[in-house]
Amino acid sequence: MAFSDMTGHLIRRLHQHAAHVFQVRTKEAGLDLTPVQFAAMDAVATTPGIDQASIAAQIAYDRATIGGVIDRLEPREISVGDYVLSGGEIPSLLPVDAIARLLPGALGHEDSAAEDSFAARDESGRQLLDCPHYTRPREWEGMSIPDVLVSGDH
Repeated sequence: MAFSDMTGHLIRRLHQHAAHVFQVRTKEAGLDLTPVQFAAMDAVATTPGIDQASIAAQIAYDRATIGGVIDRLEPREISVGDYVLSGGEIPSLLPVDAIARLLPGALGHEDSAAEDSFAARDESGRQLLDCPHYTRPREWEGMSIPDVLVSGDH
């Protein structure tokens, strides 16, 4: 039997391809995350209060590796604005909505997320706002909504 036909070799090649696809897609999403870090974070997210030994067992890595993975994860601050709210529920839902709307089928049209106001980027990669979006009232502080936008023909 040829080496390339052995089950272990085929499983290893499948793993290499899966890891490559994972890294390409996380990089496209602007994330710096390894498959092991993702698996550890998924274990923590799906099993609140899980300890390091249980994480290691759940994702089939030894405790020392998982300890190093967890130590290298950096907390990231997400700001939802410069204001005070009565609780953390609303700010915690904002990233959930922002991420969920990127899932296929979450929006009415598949191009909606790509055409959102922060989808455009300048040459350095910073997100840009697109043109003004108008809503009600039709006039506000001396400014009017352009007629074409209220005509229904745009």
